[in-house]
Amino acid sequence: MSILKTNSIILVVLFFSFSSVVGQGNIPISKKSKVTNKGKFFAYWGWNWAGYSDSDIRFKGADYDFTLQNVTAQDTPSEFTFKKYFGITNLTKPQTNARIGYFFKENYTISIGVDHMKYVVDKEQLVAANGTINIGNSQYDGVYNGQQVKLTADFLRLEHTDGLNYINLQLYRFDDISSWFGLSSDRFQINMTEGFGAGVLYPKTDTSLLGMERHDDYHLSGFGLSAGVGLNITFFKHFFIQADLKGGYINMPSIKTSLNVLDSASQSFYFLQNNILIGGKFSLF
Repeated sequence: MSILKTNSIILVVLFFSFSSVVGQGNIPISKKSKVTNKGKFFAYWGWNWAGYSDSDIRFKGADYDFTLQNVTAQDTPSEFTFKKYFGITNLTKPQTNARIGYFFKENYTISIGVDHMKYVVDKEQLVAANGTINIGNSQYDGVYNGQQVKLTADFLRLEHTDGLNYINLQLYRFDDISSWFGLSSDRFQINMTEGFGAGVLYPKTDTSLLGMERHDDYHLSGFGLSAGVGLNITFFKHFFIQADLKGGYINMPSIKTSLNVLDSASQSFYFLQNNILIGGKFSLF
């Protein structure tokens, strides 16, 4: 997948860029003193690019119950400008990650955060439909047994764009691997992170279905599970840049699709997320 290639390039560039800085003496290599993590807090902010597996989406209401099979969707990362990615009023417009955590042991962290991804069903795609529609509109009514339907704007527009909000707890391990590269400094460390997480999905879903009134609101829709690995480069004991590769499973059995309480949708899919993060570690005492 291209997202894997992108993440690999980022990791390599980060490592060699900062190794070059160290090698040139801009960050002095001194005899390494003990750098402790236990008892420290950390926080980061960053951006993500995501990919999604195809998904079967079931739509249910008083007069319809049908499933669209193998629906494709994309994320929608904002085109980079300094204002869009760093402007105070635009902080949540890109696809972002925010997290705060605690080193409860030297090498283990517990944290809570939000992965603000975005998910947009591809328009005009042809998908197979199964089920029934009986809403009193001859354009849509009928029994579907695998017939191909085109997802035009009047049939379906489905987006979790503000966003596909995965609110999750993570348990991660944090290991200093500087010695693998012959580095020994308390001012510069290379660390591996790996672990897993679980949480809930609280998307803001923007939907128009079968000509019904548009829905665009937040709703607690399901749960997610995830695992990840990353490369963390820490400067002067407190500041870091991190590149993560994170994958997981999302299951949303309760997606709101209209203002009618009887209308809903359900879907599940896998995701792969590429993250670039900026943060810091600190002690409160």
